Amino acid sequence: MHNNITTLFDALWADYVAITPSAQRIHKLLTGEENSARIVNDHVAFRTFNLEKCQLSHLAAHFLALGYEAKGEYDFKAKKVSARHFEHPDQTQPKVFISELRVAEFSSETQRIIHALVEQMPAQAVQADNFLYSGRHWQLSTDEYQSLISESEYAGWLAAWGFRANHFTVSVNHLNNIDNLTDVNTLLKEAGFVLNTSGGEIKGGESVYLAQSSTMADQFELAFSDGSLTIPSCFYEFAQRYTMPDGMLYQGFVEASADKIFESTNAR
Repeated sequence: MHNNITTLFDALWADYVAITPSAQRIHKLLTGEENSARIVNDHVAFRTFNLEKCQLSHLAAHFLALGYEAKGEYDFKAKKVSARHFEHPDQTQPKVFISELRVAEFSSETQRIIHALVEQMPAQAVQADNFLYSGRHWQLSTDEYQSLISESEYAGWLAAWGFRANHFTVSVNHLNNIDNLTDVNTLLKEAGFVLNTSGGEIKGGESVYLAQSSTMADQFELAFSDGSLTIPSCFYEFAQRYTMPDGMLYQGFVEASADKIFESTNAR
């Protein structure tokens, strides 16, 4: 496991931008051409299956080893997904949001495909330093992918891309030249980026102490066992946090908003 938070997040970012080239362009858009302005990362999100070999706790272990602490728990009933978020005592470090698909709640065919994929994965893979950006550990056919997304976009994305950051998130609170999410969205749209409009362009708001928006995922050509398909890769999220009545900035997540953010990788 990584013993340094910075090297882990640098490796995750390098893997992410390799399949999400729009993130680099958005970075430049938000910091200006000089690009010396640092973008503060609000959180990074990961997806997994709730099967023993790769369950959420195995991903979380990499962050717990770096001093992160488990915080909120979330349930996405319609998507059959459970999640937890983790925070580091040093609040300048990104939060981590890990979700897992409740495989047993799906059709027998979807369960069969997912179990067959995970069986191909070496049990010790989860302990490797690079596990969180190691990608796919199994052979996947285009038919299996299509079958999965017809029942769960989440399952299809995870089967295709494996273990890596599903998205990074710009902290709007820390931008130098823009101070609200509406202006960020306007800038993105004017530059030609397509936003996720499920549940509205802005999900949440000051009333729930967190406003979020995101781009729709980039399209990327990916090799499968029997050919290649151009499918959604990753997206970029933007989060603005608000001060709670106790004077503290809200650090958690909002289920109803996160539920719609998941749809940024929808293929259909």
